[in-house]
Amino acid sequence: MEIFDTHAHYDDSSFDDDRSILLGKTLPEAGVVGVISAGTTVESSRFNASLAQKYDYVYFAAGIQPEETEKTGDGYLEEIAEIIKSSDKAVAVGEIGLDYHWKIDKPTQKRFFEEQLILANELNKPVIIHDREAHADTLELVKKYKPHGTLHCFSGSAETAMEFVRLGLYIGFTGAVTFKNNKKAPKVIEVVPIDRILVETDCPYMAPEPLRGRRSDSTMIEHTLAFIARIKGVTTEEMAHITAENARRLFNLN
Repeated sequence: MEIFDTHAHYDDSSFDDDRSILLGKTLPEAGVVGVISAGTTVESSRFNASLAQKYDYVYFAAGIQPEETEKTGDGYLEEIAEIIKSSDKAVAVGEIGLDYHWKIDKPTQKRFFEEQLILANELNKPVIIHDREAHADTLELVKKYKPHGTLHCFSGSAETAMEFVRLGLYIGFTGAVTFKNNKKAPKVIEVVPIDRILVETDCPYMAPEPLRGRRSDSTMIEHTLAFIARIKGVTTEEMAHITAENARRLFNLN
């Protein structure tokens, strides 16, 4: 089985003790053929760039995540651009977007999101979008700037998902789709075309059932794939191959 994890955070400190073993041995031996480790700050983007240079199957995205916008100073955009331009392992601008769950200044979030959408278009890179409780504003800005990319850890309705799909975006699903209280996910998975589905961990967060509560890593995606495969009427192995091909197509890795 080939597993392509399109959204991870292997820069996270929870991996400090075993990161080299995980990335150097455990994940490849478990069939992980691709990982995109996403930046949330300038510093984490640089760290992920270094990981991508060390491991052949690891790629990275660079960007400022909405929760970090109020803490990020001027000049960040030039730094993100330079990180991306300096490596052939940079596959996207991300993660970027809007998060209205937390009390973070909305105009500041929108400014950062717009600036990074513009940067992605200038660099001809896809975007990895974080959209939490901000579907209307996210959709408005996607319509305005028309990026290629994916909605990471999608949490909206089936109708909203299809609006993004019609705009050319992919939909990313984490282990959260397996949670028993997640009533939206099966309906979203049903309607999203199979060639627009990506799988991800958002590790170290959101380990799927039956591993919920543990530190997540890319080997656990098999449970997410099995859940999606049942809804789509294919085998887990077929779903793994399809989502890996979807990732390669979106992030220009063929």
